[in-house]
Amino acid sequence: MYKVCMVSLGCPKNQVDAEMMLSSLKNAGFEICSAEAEADAIIINTCGFIEAAKAEAIENILEASNYKAEGNCKALIVTGCLAERYRDDVTEEIPEVDVCVGIGSNSKIAEIVKNAIEGKKENSYGEKTDLDLNGERILGGYPFSTYLKIADGCDNCCTYCAIPKIRGRMRSRTIEDCVAEAKRLAANGVTELIVVAQDTTAYGMDIYGESRLPELLSELCKIEGLHWIRTLYTYPDKITDELLDVIAGEEKLIKYLDIPLQHVNGDILKRMNRKGDKESLSCLIDKIRAKIPEITLRTTLITGFPGETEEQFCEMAEFVRDKRFDRLGCFTYSAEEGTVAAELDGQIDEQTKTDRMENIMELQMTIALEKNQEKIGTLTEVLVEGWDDYIKCYFGRTVADAPEIDGKVFFMSTRPLKIGDYVKVRINDCIDYDLLGELEE
Repeated sequence: MYKVCMVSLGCPKNQVDAEMMLSSLKNAGFEICSAEAEADAIIINTCGFIEAAKAEAIENILEASNYKAEGNCKALIVTGCLAERYRDDVTEEIPEVDVCVGIGSNSKIAEIVKNAIEGKKENSYGEKTDLDLNGERILGGYPFSTYLKIADGCDNCCTYCAIPKIRGRMRSRTIEDCVAEAKRLAANGVTELIVVAQDTTAYGMDIYGESRLPELLSELCKIEGLHWIRTLYTYPDKITDELLDVIAGEEKLIKYLDIPLQHVNGDILKRMNRKGDKESLSCLIDKIRAKIPEITLRTTLITGFPGETEEQFCEMAEFVRDKRFDRLGCFTYSAEEGTVAAELDGQIDEQTKTDRMENIMELQMTIALEKNQEKIGTLTEVLVEGWDDYIKCYFGRTVADAPEIDGKVFFMSTRPLKIGDYVKVRINDCIDYDLLGELEE
């Protein structure tokens, strides 16, 4: 029996693809292992979205290649977005890689890995639409929290983004398929379900002719065993009153929205091929908070987009200061080859991009600390994720914290707790983005 180890990088959507490939490998008789040194084959499931992600992928590939000399590895295989984007260039530029597999060949991964171990090393690229969106998964991470990918690809065509070129046009799963998978996950112990797609608010438009996210979320709320349902990647121009009413009215839908604004200046947004401006986005944020007062709002922003003036940057900074987002990530613009924005006039130097990004994040740090200080003395529900042996306390997340990207709660308890429990914690202090507290007995 061959052993295979997979390292999955990038976004939650890529993680779901990795989990489906692992299931295919296990069903084909492979032993899944976590130690690269013991594996007959190592798979690096890559992200290829921006320059930093590509650098991380290459670093992991080169690290894994050491096991071809020092471990049992007979085949180093690259899958995911980097593989789909650059195809044969991967094996030509990185000779340590034995096989490159595009997303359209994910369903053939067991055969490809077996052949590669046995010496038949051929790259494989199916059609993007051959990527199966339904299937069994071997969950990575916590057994009580996972992602539900409701669509793949994207039709938005933002000028800075290579995802449509990598993943193709948006393909939604049916409501029935999504609900069926969610039921299986809940039956196997998942209590927090995180709904993802490149644009969740566009869900269903390709197969139903309209967004069906509100209906899907309502159906997911009927599933026994699910406690928290979180939605990521909601685009501002597609957030409807119907969606907000569903979030406000359904108890299982946690009051959290991730809205990637990217910028607020109307001219910059137009150059990004995105809709809106400062006024319309301000009205949207105000409306959301009026309809759902307890909502946690997360956004992402980009600094240094081609042509961004100091005045336009200051407009975005003022928006951040005024709207006081609960969660915010800011990234410097990355000029990706093959995108429209990479060819635009007015490319900005890296130092200016970085200075502007750091300015935004310093501003957000102050806002986040003030918001956390307001929580001191409150009682909040926490999902227990583990025990920190260094500081001798438990840690977990609140409804206001998505995994990996947001903060945590570190808290004391006089009794032992189980990982995956939902408990009440009294907040008594904070450190930057994290909260400190004690279990309410």
